[in-house]
Amino acid sequence: MGNNSSKSNSSGKDNSFLVQAGILAAAGIISRIIGLLYRSPLHRVIGDLGMGYYNTAYNFYNIVLMISSFSIPAAISKVIAQKLALKEYRNAHRMFLCALGYVLAVGGAASLFLFFGAGLLVEPEVIPVLRIFAPTIFVYGILGVLRGYFQAHKSMAQTSVSQILEQIANAIVSVGAAYLLIRSSFEAMEVPTDKEGMVLWGTRGALGSAMGTGAGVLTALLFMLGMYALNRGLIQRRVQRDRHEVTDSYGSILKTITLVVTPFILSTAVYHLSSTVNNVLYTRALPALKELDTVDIHSRWGVFTGQAQTISNIPIAFASAMAAAMLPAVAQLIAAKNAAGARDKIRLAVKTTMIISIPCAVGLFVLARPVTCLLFRNTQESEDLATGLLMALAVSVVFYALSTLNSQILQGLGKLNAPIINAGIALAIQTAVASLLLFYTNLDLYSIVIANIVYSGAMCILNQISVRKAVGYRQEITRTFLIPLLASAFMGAIAWAVYELLLILTKSPRISVIPAIIIGAVFYFALLILFRGVTENELRGFPKGHLLVRIAKKCRLLK
Repeated sequence: MGNNSSKSNSSGKDNSFLVQAGILAAAGIISRIIGLLYRSPLHRVIGDLGMGYYNTAYNFYNIVLMISSFSIPAAISKVIAQKLALKEYRNAHRMFLCALGYVLAVGGAASLFLFFGAGLLVEPEVIPVLRIFAPTIFVYGILGVLRGYFQAHKSMAQTSVSQILEQIANAIVSVGAAYLLIRSSFEAMEVPTDKEGMVLWGTRGALGSAMGTGAGVLTALLFMLGMYALNRGLIQRRVQRDRHEVTDSYGSILKTITLVVTPFILSTAVYHLSSTVNNVLYTRALPALKELDTVDIHSRWGVFTGQAQTISNIPIAFASAMAAAMLPAVAQLIAAKNAAGARDKIRLAVKTTMIISIPCAVGLFVLARPVTCLLFRNTQESEDLATGLLMALAVSVVFYALSTLNSQILQGLGKLNAPIINAGIALAIQTAVASLLLFYTNLDLYSIVIANIVYSGAMCILNQISVRKAVGYRQEITRTFLIPLLASAFMGAIAWAVYELLLILTKSPRISVIPAIIIGAVFYFALLILFRGVTENELRGFPKGHLLVRIAKKCRLLK
């Protein structure tokens, strides 16, 4: 039985979760690129201070969202996938309906808390921005259930399209609303030099950007409701044909959902709490202790979160997509008591994530300045700061990618408390590091970057140990980590050389960086195959894998 499982796992059909992950990853990366592209005009409209206010409010919105609704897609996909594995279609649909009731209650309460409790969370300038975010939490809960329902059926296309539509709407409304709100208060689109005017400008801009977030989520929800309506007939027919005698009561289903969702919520909330803790330490505790100007502090925070951190988060989108695609597959294998199959899935998912995230980290480090210059128009001071921060954050990309994936793996394995404990330990360590460096050194924002690296590294190690204990697997080292790292080192040198050569010829960093990225990526995958970092069967399991194999054979990289 184990050998059969191993053989099947190596087949393209059995590794279809890689294709689904590829679809979701492509959508995630497209969404992040759209997010980056609109950040540039948004940044020109609202400035660093507006970005600082927006991201301060967003951090608190994000935590309340985590606690109430953000983990719903993953949790719902897990519990419904387990029912689908047993072909209990009636119970699966009842779980879907019960989950909707759950998020309507919890999301409504969370929205009311964020609106009326905004004054307890942020400083006065940011209160109206945080209140704009409040209704979005309620809408997101319904969207999360619909996404989780389709993901449980191993169909990522609906979620992928909804993510892209969400970002498009977000981009249009964010820039448009910010521009209109600022123009309603100022005669010309020139940032004032007085402090009162700067604060009003930044607040108005942040309000518009927050409206964009809500508009994006609402657009995605309308699309997902349309997809559900199109599939409703098929869903109802399958429920009617279900001949299972036992029908779960709504009370038992609600208990199951609560028992599963709560650990998901706690682990996700604690996992993302580090950004909120860092925000409070830097924008509130630091200026109070060292008597620093809060406008300057929020402006620098805007450079960190709006530029460096936004860029570094792009590669992590692939790990998030891989985790979302793999969670139902692992949950079904565990429900079927197929531990060998689960181990094979985990090995392949970890390897694929490292093959993508390691070169991304190297690329961001090598090309940090031209990438920042390509996406944002900065003063020289802001560009230098964003470049240095991005180079330092590049180290954390691999850690965040692996820890994100392993958190979802543990949840799929039913080890729901492990990610919570690991995140709590890592959070305590990073908070201590951030506090010591911020208050007793002059590292300023680099203290937060170092804390991020410590946090992601600790999470990576702790989650990896927990997965190994849970399912008894050991990750292969050479082809998973060492060969991608070696190929990435060559890629980084090639990309840097191409960029410098083109910069001499064109005198334009923006023109030079894109060919450098493309040529570097081509060389990386060629070297990865040449160094035998990926097998032909694994390559076929990737999206468009058969095409990749044909190209590799024509280039004589594969025999």
